[in-house]
Amino acid sequence: MYTLESIDRSESTTTATQPTPHQARSRAGRVSHTSRFASLAAAVVFAISSFAMLATSSTAQAQGSAPAYRLDSGDKVKVTVFGHEDLSGEFEVDPQGKVSMPLIQTVQAQGLTPQEFESEIVGALQPDYLKNPTVTVEVLTSKPFYILGEVEEPGSYDYVSGLTILESVALAGGFTYRAKQKKMTIVRATDPEKRKIPATVETRVLPGDVIEIPERRW
Repeated sequence: MYTLESIDRSESTTTATQPTPHQARSRAGRVSHTSRFASLAAAVVFAISSFAMLATSSTAQAQGSAPAYRLDSGDKVKVTVFGHEDLSGEFEVDPQGKVSMPLIQTVQAQGLTPQEFESEIVGALQPDYLKNPTVTVEVLTSKPFYILGEVEEPGSYDYVSGLTILESVALAGGFTYRAKQKKMTIVRATDPEKRKIPATVETRVLPGDVIEIPERRW
């Protein structure tokens, strides 16, 4: 049973729970601020991610990541055909870029990576001569690399697998006191445009590459 007093209390409670126009505007403002903050935070995260990707790319370029080595005329390789010593041995890439091997005559090598050359040999052996042959290729000797500029003994040096610029400099007697180590460059033998790529002491060196150490100027 409702009394006048209970109805009045109910109306008072309902009125109290309803927001005033000022409160509504305040809440809307808070929601708007929250949305703007979320958008700003998303933009900051995107900017940081983009900067990180750019920094990674720049680092890779600065280190002059070495491309896969490709065989060239004059390179000496060791070919192993497992289970067939008569087909295995050490061979040299001739001036025409080919390797003469027993049974399969000549195989194109110039311009191929050692792994690609392996596939060429496998393709020449099967199915006429061998079934599912297993072949490995190891580069024994290759063209030298060159180091120029501010080292004690600039010139050409025999390539060693896994060589870095720091080790190359050591072979050349070390840096001179004028060497500007932060501005070193390397020209890849495999690059037809012969571009100078920024390099660090950790940059990998490949046969035929040219390293340049500039002079520091005061």
